[in-house]
Amino acid sequence: MQQQINRFDFLRLLFACVVVFYHALVLSGIASIKLENLVALLAELSIQGFFIISGLLVYGSLVRSINIYDYAKKRVRRLYPAYVVIIVIPAFASLLMGGELFPVLKYLVANLGFLNFLAPTLPGLFEELRFPQVNGALWTLKIEVMFYILLPVLAWVLDLSGRSKWALLIAIYIFAEIWRVIIPLLDIPFAAQIGRQLPGQMSFFVIGMSIWLLRDSLRIHITKAGVLGVVLVLLSFLPSLEFLRAIGLGGVIFFISYLPGPAINVARYGDLSYGVYITHFPIINLIVMAGFFADSVWGGLLMVAGLVAIASLSMWHLVEKPFLPRSSYYRQNN
Repeated sequence: MQQQINRFDFLRLLFACVVVFYHALVLSGIASIKLENLVALLAELSIQGFFIISGLLVYGSLVRSINIYDYAKKRVRRLYPAYVVIIVIPAFASLLMGGELFPVLKYLVANLGFLNFLAPTLPGLFEELRFPQVNGALWTLKIEVMFYILLPVLAWVLDLSGRSKWALLIAIYIFAEIWRVIIPLLDIPFAAQIGRQLPGQMSFFVIGMSIWLLRDSLRIHITKAGVLGVVLVLLSFLPSLEFLRAIGLGGVIFFISYLPGPAINVARYGDLSYGVYITHFPIINLIVMAGFFADSVWGGLLMVAGLVAIASLSMWHLVEKPFLPRSSYYRQNN
């Protein structure tokens, strides 16, 4: 079991690093449009991979929980302490730089409630940059939290459904894909943003849940799952075949995570992927604002890597780890 967990840790950290690289290119403006578009595609796949692994691991966490309170407590302790820190620090910095109190309070209220789109900026911070948002990566956390809230109800309905649960999961998948494709085409405000919210991302979470349910059976056909996954991911880039993406990506993730072989034990350093993800955006903007990318592209990238590593390690040891129960795998492993 430890080997499987380590593979998921490795994938989540890899996905987080891809997103960091993408934002480093975009926020600094150092790359060509073609390179930006290519890395944007990899970043999109990484976020979708995050959602699949989340569906798998969080569903497993719910199944193992004593009750709903136990499940909710684990989710809050894992997600919210570090999230509060990454919201409060920029707000405090804005006040120190002379920012007005009301915009800062608006930012705090909106962002602490995961409504980042209501107040994405702070006075005095990054206002002159290409992307002045304080932390443009946090939009996915709202989707995660919505899934956490929805999951107990969905799991209860699946239990009641018996063998029909697969029909229900397929129906959710189809509806999510229709939502994700159709909503952005409508002539309504924020159509693109609404399309990428729930239920538009539920197809990825559902695939993760399905992997959890089928994990023992799928191991028998792990090579076939991996090959089919690669084929479906490639096909998903063709017109009208994007609906195959979640299934294909799930197959690839399953193959990498469960394939026999050496464990990639990144967990020895802590569960760093979350810290990498939530700290990198403001760090990159700080480096851009300080002009390091203008002096040296590679110097700027190396500084991003170093400061994000320091920030995520600090977040883990000072904030995330202390809030986890003593029985947590990550507290026992490092």
